[in-house]
Amino acid sequence: MELMEHIQIALDKARQRQDQSLLAFDRPREPSVEAIWSSLPERTPDPALLAANRIVTATMSDPARVAFGMLRTRVLQMIRHNNWTSIAITSPTPECGKTVVALNLAFSLARQKDCRTLLLDLDLRRPRVNELLGAKNAPAVERVLQGQAPAESVFVRYAENLAIATNPRSVGFSSELLQSGKAGEALKEVQRRLQPDVVLYDLPPMLCGDDVMAFLPNVDCAILVVAAEATKVPEVDLCERDLSEKTNLLGVVLNKCRYTQDEYGY
Repeated sequence: MELMEHIQIALDKARQRQDQSLLAFDRPREPSVEAIWSSLPERTPDPALLAANRIVTATMSDPARVAFGMLRTRVLQMIRHNNWTSIAITSPTPECGKTVVALNLAFSLARQKDCRTLLLDLDLRRPRVNELLGAKNAPAVERVLQGQAPAESVFVRYAENLAIATNPRSVGFSSELLQSGKAGEALKEVQRRLQPDVVLYDLPPMLCGDDVMAFLPNVDCAILVVAAEATKVPEVDLCERDLSEKTNLLGVVLNKCRYTQDEYGY
């Protein structure tokens, strides 16, 4: 019996080491990349505003952060196993909470100290990242996509290893911009110059236009955020099918899941 216990303990330890190896990022970076990250402007958002906007992983004081910790671990394991970097986050329709999920995942990833994360708000018709963070006078990521600004000029650091690019205004002809050659080259330049381990793209709802389908060739995988008691099953099925045809579907996040009268799960 003791021998079997020792074997089980050894297996558990081996499994833990394997899990940690799937989470670790040890890619060396050039001094120029370190200099770019160090030069990014820094900002500390208002904790009260973040709490009001349900960004629970920035301060780690809300029990709901645990769900995002689990999501982070699963995401890291999958992208490391498949050598992926870029993740699209979308939803079938508006009001599913995809931007809240994207921000919570970004701040949760920032807790992984050896993982550098970028978040870009590419919901150009209805950008919300800027509003949820309470950012003022933020540069527009639109300018980078149009080739009018250097790749790193629109990013602000919200943690040592987390940089976010927002768009303070709505953009016309967003679909055309997202599938343009300039935008594709600009995003490659962002990855080349900042060398992130994970890139999160907050994209528009899928059923409100063709922006997402136009952009999917630029990403390795996608997360679909659906709202409990609001998103219809046929909408989920349609979006899952379309995502699977264009990229790798990383998973579906059930958001706004009511546990008690006043609490929501993410």
